[in-house]
Amino acid sequence: MNRESEPLKKAVALQYDSEQHDAPVVKAKGTGLVAERIIELASQHGIPIYEDPSLVELLSKLELNEQIPEEIYAVIAEVLAMVYELEQKAVSRSAP
Repeated sequence: MNRESEPLKKAVALQYDSEQHDAPVVKAKGTGLVAERIIELASQHGIPIYEDPSLVELLSKLELNEQIPEEIYAVIAEVLAMVYELEQKAVSRSAP
C-alpha cells in the first residue's frame, strides 16, 4: 500500500492542570502532517503516546482548549493511569 492510499494519521494532545481545569483539555489536534508533527514533538519531549483511533476520533471533534466531556472521563482516567505506571517503571529503572 503506498502512502497516498493510507488513511491520514490523526493526533490529539491533552493537558491536565488541576489548578486551571476540572478535566484534561485539548491542547493540539491535527490530521496528516500536523498529526505527525504533534507525535514527533511529543516523542522528542518524552511525552507518552497512546494510540486509540476511536478515542482520537472522538477527541478531535472537540475545540482547542476545550475540556473533555464527562462521558469519557473513565477512558481518559485509564489512559492517565497507564501513563503514570509507565513513568513509575521508567523512574525505578533509572534509579541507582
